[in-house]
Amino acid sequence: MFILARRAFSRYIASSWGSAYTTCPAVARTQLLSTLAVLEQRDGQLNQGSLNAFTAAKKLGGTVHGFIAGTNISVAAQEAAKVEGIDQIIKVENEAYEKGLPESYAPLLVENIKRGNYTHVIAGHTAFGKNLLPRVAALLDSQQVSDITAIEDDKTFIRPIYAGNAIATVESSDSIKVITVRGTAFAPAIQESGCAAIVDGVDTKSDASVEWMSEDLAKSDRPDLAISSKVVSGGRGLKSKEDFDKVMLPLADALGAAVGASRAAVDSGYADNSLQVGQTGKVVAPQLYMAVGISGAIQHLAGMKDSKVIAAINKDADAPIFQVADVGLVGDLFDKVPELTEKVKTSLNL
Repeated sequence: MFILARRAFSRYIASSWGSAYTTCPAVARTQLLSTLAVLEQRDGQLNQGSLNAFTAAKKLGGTVHGFIAGTNISVAAQEAAKVEGIDQIIKVENEAYEKGLPESYAPLLVENIKRGNYTHVIAGHTAFGKNLLPRVAALLDSQQVSDITAIEDDKTFIRPIYAGNAIATVESSDSIKVITVRGTAFAPAIQESGCAAIVDGVDTKSDASVEWMSEDLAKSDRPDLAISSKVVSGGRGLKSKEDFDKVMLPLADALGAAVGASRAAVDSGYADNSLQVGQTGKVVAPQLYMAVGISGAIQHLAGMKDSKVIAAINKDADAPIFQVADVGLVGDLFDKVPELTEKVKTSLNL
């Protein structure tokens, strides 16, 4: 009797979400926890960096669903469905959500959260997540837990505070816990043999108070700063945008690395603000992080100190960056970096 009732309940839940596009063998779930991981996409392509939300969600236990919205997102949904341990991908096809405007996206997400009766909502601590989830938390009357780096249990989380100089243990008593996760603390989930069902979510189709006008993106053939395994960053010591490009870009190309910059370099106009690494920029943790002409202010260290190997080039032997660097070179960057670039090219036969 219990088995028949459970099967009937499962059929009811599936029908309430719409038609499934893929099927998987039924998996019995006894946990009461359920997590909705919010995924990012651009132009129908899944943002691979947002898959760290799946990794964090699976650490909580219970059922894990993914959510994605926008235009022509079927391929992105199918990619997300390949992640092992994910039960369902909820998708909403509507051009109104393509750009992720929180004024329209937040009500949509809240409606699907309530319908799915989720206990946790997780997204990456990216520009998208930081823009969207505070609104979602407010609509749900929950206190958001931001930028977590570890999960102790379903209600206790670890997060850095004071630019990473202290670690806080936060316990949430909210019925729905709204969380953003630091991408460098949770590896992106691997897309392997998963076969989650893809279903249509509810579309609120609410009128937004804002309208998307345009965007001006900095395009580059180099690796994405947020997920690259190698990063070379330049600071104020490069003195001008011309020198920044002349010194840093050849080194990045020789190493196959992404380009980053300190806030001082960005504020001085040496580099685009999309390249900023630090407390108010991107947080990265590559295998190799090379800091060139960067003094090592605490705000910058907050964005890169978890890197596996840190190399620094600076003419000031007392620069704070050398306190965290694994390898340091004291010298004039305008001499040392071109020399290093040539040696790298020679070693790699470029």
